[in-house]
Amino acid sequence: MALYLVQHGKSLSKNVDIHKGLSEEGVAEVKRIAGVAAQYGIKVSKILHSGKTRARQTAQIFAASFNVRNEIEEIEGMKPLDDVVRFAEKINKSDNVMLVGHLPFLEKLTSYLVIGSGEQSIFKFQNGGIICLDKELDSQSWIIKWALMPNIS
Repeated sequence: MALYLVQHGKSLSKNVDIHKGLSEEGVAEVKRIAGVAAQYGIKVSKILHSGKTRARQTAQIFAASFNVRNEIEEIEGMKPLDDVVRFAEKINKSDNVMLVGHLPFLEKLTSYLVIGSGEQSIFKFQNGGIICLDKELDSQSWIIKWALMPNIS
């Protein structure tokens, strides 16, 4: 089982778009990353997002690249400051699921799943980037399997 965590793409400022939808640069970067991931043969059964416009738009771009048509859903508990411990309990460990959300939630969730605490940051996300966590069959812990980010610097 793989868990793919994606920070939404770069968004417009609130004074340009009150809903903070994706910027042109954000759309382009997410399309590029999603395309590369699709070329690697990533299989996703479901994409869940926070419900915020920029997360939903990012999820839709990934869904188009991965041919995931009807399995995009908004899910409670993924807002930037939501409780990662409570959310982690709801993760279905039998499916390849993509979660599209925000900081600091995604960084705290990654830390919690890998080291058991969301207080120490172990990975720095980028807008539009994706990280793959994998669950060891005989372990409660997750490992960081790989990451794909828009910028390497």
